Amino acid sequence: MFALTGFQRDILYASAELTHPSGQDIKEHLIEITSLSDVNHGRLYPNLDVLVERGYLEKGDLDRRTNYYALSEKGEAAIRERRMWEDAHLEETNQMGPFG
Repeated sequence: MFALTGFQRDILYASAELTHPSGQDIKEHLIEITSLSDVNHGRLYPNLDVLVERGYLEKGDLDRRTNYYALSEKGEAAIRERRMWEDAHLEETNQMGPFG
């Protein structure tokens, strides 16, 4: 997960919270859960493709014109590992106090 950009991680988190979302669903949810005011299609879909290619997301057909995305086992594991890493570093920071 550390090889992913922050935007790609946000896409994974948004995808994890939805059931078989379309790209449009992910876009709308990203706007809700982040400070982004808009998500450009030219940025979203290439990043979705990267996440599919790297095995973090699975892609399927909702209908002839719309794809859905689902978090893969690798994507779920990456989110869990990232969360554990964040928790461990937060704990270290709290133990050090305000002046390190």
